[in-house]
Amino acid sequence: MRRIPVTESEAERKEPAPAETEPANPEAEQNDDGTEGLQADLERFRDLALRSQADFENYKKRSAREKEEAIKYANSSLLEKLISIVDNFELGLEAARAEGEKSPIFSGMSMVLKQLMDFLADSGLQPIDAVGQKFDPNLHEAIAHEANDKVPEGTVIRQTRRGYRMKDRLLRPSSVVVSSGASS
Repeated sequence: MRRIPVTESEAERKEPAPAETEPANPEAEQNDDGTEGLQADLERFRDLALRSQADFENYKKRSAREKEEAIKYANSSLLEKLISIVDNFELGLEAARAEGEKSPIFSGMSMVLKQLMDFLADSGLQPIDAVGQKFDPNLHEAIAHEANDKVPEGTVIRQTRRGYRMKDRLLRPSSVVVSSGASS
């Protein structure tokens, strides 16, 4: 920086401005203004970087978990549709049973049903057997209560529609009739 010469009269008249005066301890002022501010910024950015890294790690874990779950349950909508077909097939099998269990139609439908149920089991679908079990609202849907002297209250008497579970998820609850105990 170039200095401009100042005449003595101007120098005498002019008092030094407060900014132009040198501090008593130049290191103390530098620590107060520069270093502490920089240290605070450094800590703030370090904390921000650590938080961002942790958020990213959590995002990666969550994405991997969601992907794994999507793969695990990818066929659930297809299996739900197949369940209703199985229900109707079982109704047809009951009608064929009326013709006689030795009839070729009943035998053929029984084999097809077995193959279909094996396929569903291989796909992770498990039927829920409800008859004789204690009523569980997580697995069963009560459609009626019926008085019954032989079956204790809260026990499933009949299953009107079979429920299914896919791996650890409930795909469809069983529709059941529940005992209300002895009639009075």
